[in-house]
Amino acid sequence: MDGPVVVGTDGSDTAAVAVTEAITLAKALGRDVHVVSAHKPVAVQVSGLPAEMQGSISSLSKVEGILDDAAAKARSAGLTVQCHLCTGDPAEAILDVAQEVGAGVIVVGNKGIRSAKRFLLGNVPSKVVHHAPCSTYVVHTT
Repeated sequence: MDGPVVVGTDGSDTAAVAVTEAITLAKALGRDVHVVSAHKPVAVQVSGLPAEMQGSISSLSKVEGILDDAAAKARSAGLTVQCHLCTGDPAEAILDVAQEVGAGVIVVGNKGIRSAKRFLLGNVPSKVVHHAPCSTYVVHTT
């Protein structure tokens, strides 16, 4: 397998299991890790501000913290890690990063695969598995 290991996280306990598995896999294969986390900006209106100053406030600091935690775990395992803070759909962010870095494998957790709403809306692991540019490893996290 060529290329780094790409893993997505939203900071949840189940995503932490996937990150741990990605780190274990990357260490065993001698590969770098790329950690991806996506956020969706939240538009807010603040009274008293001119219209041109109204904008989007996102949870950037929360996402940065999630990425920092995952990166610290990878570094403590002796791995080289890169973090990718993306905007938008998490599955698309993971797929885009995997394509961009020439991933050898994408690691995702299985959360949402069995949910009823996946038939209507889809979910991150399902989207990643069906559209991945490389192999995927679905970690049993639930």
